[in-house]
Amino acid sequence: MSATKPITQVRPFFDRDTETWSYVVYDHPGGSAAVVDTVLNFDQASGRTSTTGAEEIIQFVRAEKLTVEWILETHAHADHLSAAPYIREQVGGKIAIGDQIRKVQTIFRDLFNLEREFLVDGSQFDHLFHDGETFTVGELQGRVIYVPGHTPADMAWLIGDALFVGDTLFMPDVGSARCDFPGGDATTLYRSAQKLLALPEDTRMFMCHDYPPEGGREYRCETTVGEQKRNNIHLHEGISEEEFVAMRNKRDATLPMPRLIIPSIQVNIRAGQMPPPEDNGTTYLKVPINTL
Repeated sequence: MSATKPITQVRPFFDRDTETWSYVVYDHPGGSAAVVDTVLNFDQASGRTSTTGAEEIIQFVRAEKLTVEWILETHAHADHLSAAPYIREQVGGKIAIGDQIRKVQTIFRDLFNLEREFLVDGSQFDHLFHDGETFTVGELQGRVIYVPGHTPADMAWLIGDALFVGDTLFMPDVGSARCDFPGGDATTLYRSAQKLLALPEDTRMFMCHDYPPEGGREYRCETTVGEQKRNNIHLHEGISEEEFVAMRNKRDATLPMPRLIIPSIQVNIRAGQMPPPEDNGTTYLKVPINTL
C-alpha cells in the first residue's frame, strides 16, 4: 500500500496598504514551514518602517510550533519592501530567491549608482535556486519553476499541490503582470504563463497580489490552474502569443510606476537589508530624477 501524500497547509496573510499576500506553507502543526513573499511595513512620507505584518506571521509560526526552513521570494518586488531578514532573525530559515536575481541586481546597481561594495552575485541571499531545482519543506516536496517576463528573475514555487506564482499571474478577473520594468518582456511572460497553465488543473494557485475590479468582489488569494485556463481575462485558452503581447504592451504604456518602486527595489535586491549607513550613521534611499 502506498503512503498517503502529506497535504500542503497554506495560511495567507494580507497587507492592505500594498495589496500583497504573504504565506506560511507547512506540512502539519509542529512540523516544517516556508514563508513566502513577506512585507515590511513602510511609510513613505516619514521614511519609517515597522514590522506589524511580519509579527502576525511570527506569531502564527510560534503558535503552530513550526520550524521555518525557507523564506522564499518569488522575485525582487517593486511594490513592497521585504521583511525576510526580520523573519529570519525571529524564527530562522534561509532567505532564497531565483539565481537570475544577478541580472536584476546589475540593472539596478547601475540605475541607482549603488556603492562600489554592492555585489551583483546574489550573495546577499542565503540560497539561489535554479530552474527545476527541488527542495523540501519537512514532508512536502518543492520544485522551482523559472517564470521570467515580469522581471528577468521571477520564480514560482510549487510546494506539494500549492503553486505560488508571485506577480506572473493574478486572479482570473485581473489577468497578468505588467512587463515594462527594466528587463521585463511580454513575449517571455506569455511563455512563462503557459508553463504554469500546463500543470494539473486542480493545482492550487496562490497570488502575491490582488487588485479586485472596481465595485466588485472581496480580496482573494487562491484559484486553480483550471480556473485560470478557462477564465483569465488575459491568458485564457485560445489567446495567442501575438494577441497577448499586443494587449500587454498597449496596457503597460498606460500604467503609472508603482508607488513604492524606488524604495522597494533598493531594499529587495539586498535580500531585504537596508543600504549601508552613511558617515553620519543614517541610512538613505536614493531617488533617481527623470530616470524611471
